[in-house]
Amino acid sequence: MSEANGYFVDWNGDLRSTDDPGGGYACEVDRPARYVAVKSKNGALIHEATLYKTFADLEKAGIKAQLVPGSKSWGSEK
Repeated sequence: MSEANGYFVDWNGDLRSTDDPGGGYACEVDRPARYVAVKSKNGALIHEATLYKTFADLEKAGIKAQLVPGSKSWGSEK
């Protein structure tokens, strides 16, 4: 599996790629600050998260979230 421009954990605890966050959203990434802003098509801030540049960074941080495709809904499973 190739590395994306980075990864973040969404509000459901799933791991998402900054290249394909899903939900019609787009990511603005500040790599030096390790910050991800997930925004709607209209530019509204939907979610803020920490940027993890590689799978090794996730492992080092102790994150064991599952990487999900952008096609997976952001909605709650409840």
